[in-house]
This record gives sequence, C-alpha cells and structure tokens, in this order.
Amino acid sequence: MSVGLIGLLDDIAAIAKVAAASLDDVASQAAKAGAKAAGVVIDDAAVTPNYVIGFASKRELPIVGKIALGSLRNKLLVLLPAALLLGYFLPAAVTPLLMLGGAFLCYEGAEKVLEAVLPHHAHQHEAQLQPIALNARSVEDEKVASAIKTDFILSAEIMAITLAALPPGSIWTQAFVLALVGLCITVGVYGVVALIVKADDMGLALARYDGTSVIGGAIRALGRAVVRGMPIFLAVLSTIGTAAMIWVGGGIILHGIEKYGPPAIGHTVHAATEAAAQLLPSVGGIIEWSVEAAISGVLGLLVGAIAIPVVEYGLSPAWKLLRRSQPT
Repeated sequence: MSVGLIGLLDDIAAIAKVAAASLDDVASQAAKAGAKAAGVVIDDAAVTPNYVIGFASKRELPIVGKIALGSLRNKLLVLLPAALLLGYFLPAAVTPLLMLGGAFLCYEGAEKVLEAVLPHHAHQHEAQLQPIALNARSVEDEKVASAIKTDFILSAEIMAITLAALPPGSIWTQAFVLALVGLCITVGVYGVVALIVKADDMGLALARYDGTSVIGGAIRALGRAVVRGMPIFLAVLSTIGTAAMIWVGGGIILHGIEKYGPPAIGHTVHAATEAAAQLLPSVGGIIEWSVEAAISGVLGLLVGAIAIPVVEYGLSPAWKLLRRSQPT
C-alpha cells in the first residue's frame, strides 16, 4: 500500500511539474506576444480618456467600466474564437482583415487631425455621420458605443498581433495565451484610464487638505498642480493617441503592402531605414525604428485623408439609406 501511495504521489508530482511548466510557457508566450502589441496598447490607453470628457464626475468611472466590459467581451467572446478559427481554417484572411482595421484607425486619426486643423468643417462632418442625441443618457450611450467600436478594432489588432507572435503549437495553448493577453491588457489599460480620468478629483481633494504643517502645504500645492496640469496632460495624451492611431494604422497597412504589393516597396522602405541607421550606428536601432514609424505615419495620414471623403460621401449615405429601408 505504501509503495503504491508513493508511486501515486510521484505521478501527481510529475503531472504538477508538467502543468507548472505549461503555465510558465503560457505566461512567457503571453509576455512576449503582449510586448509585440505595445504600440496598439499605448493607442488604446491614450484614446479612451477622450470619451469621458464633458461628463459629470460621478459618471466617469461607470463609463470607463462599461467600455472596459465591452472591451473584454470583444476580446474573449468574439475576437479570440474568431482569431483561432481564422488562424486554423483561413490564415490568408488575417492580413487583409488587419489592413482593413488599420485603415479604420487611419480614418479615426485623420478625423482628429481634421478637427484640430479645420474645427468648423470637422463639426459639420461629425454631424453628418452621427445621429442627434436627445438626452444625456443617449449621449452617454453613443459615447460608450463609439468607444467600444473603436476598441473592437484596437482589440482585433492586439489579438491578431498576439496570434502572429505565437510559435506553432496546440490550439489550447494559443487560446490560453490570447485570453491571458486580452485579460491583462484590458485590466491594465482601463485601470490606467480610470486613474487618469479621476486624477483631477484626486488633485482637488489634495488641494482641500486642511493640515497646517509644512507637509500639509506641500500636499495642497501638489493638488493644485495636478488640477492645473490635467487639462494640459489630457491635451498631450489626446495628441499622442491621434498620432498612435495614424502610426499604428499606417504601419499595419505598410506591412500588408510589403506582403502583397510590389517587392520594390518593401525594399525601398528597408533601404531607407538602414541608410538612416548607418548615419549614427551607436543608436542605429532607434533611428531605424523612428524612420519606419515616420513612413508609417505619413502613409497612415494619406490613407485617413482618402478615407474621410469615402466615408462621408459613400459609406455614410449608403448606411443611412440602408437603415431607413429597414422596417421599424
């Protein structure tokens, strides 16, 4: 009996070691794949705070929570199985779908640039594309729906980039890695977003601190600095988000063009980045990345500029016509 029990315990220990190794492998793959999607994650974190601007303080966290829940639903219930099915049955479709998502990001980013350069035209364009909200709840619902729609594209890019970064292996391992990356990124991004949108409230609370000591004065000064600095910080964050949208979208399209387009395009881009890197070999990697990012940004801005009239005069009227033709 004792020998059998010892043997059983040895078997359990061996299984536990294999399971631990598998979990460690999943965690390692998730970390590496998540790092590949860092650009899209930055974009997601920078864009989302814009959706709560203009709402009452008490509605900020509930709105962020709704968007986070929608993001998690996008990743785990829709995109994860879709990514696994596409990767298994139709891997050739992944890159074209990524390019469509990249074009959408370029369009969204170019709209923000248009709003900054020509605010009057941007407001007219926005009014043509969006229905009129009748009350505050409708405005909130539209903002949340718009944020979840944008997040869907960003989440799709994250899941696709993650899947592409994974080595060949079991579909269950891939599913676990995708789920882990999706969960961690969602919690991380929207946790940071929640801190950002409530920073002004925290600053106001610090500014009202009633302590009379030197430390109390420093706390109040810090609170006032936070309150005064948040509008500037949000403006900078919005600019970063717009730039990230255009850069990420342009980069995705550029990689698609390199794959499907004439080889000369990819060779020209790589030659330009390598030539720039050779100017300062000590920081060649940074320069090479910067030049490729600049090329991606210019391409993304061009694609976005083309997409705006296509959406305004083609897709948007067609969508409105389709909605009107549906029975109420």
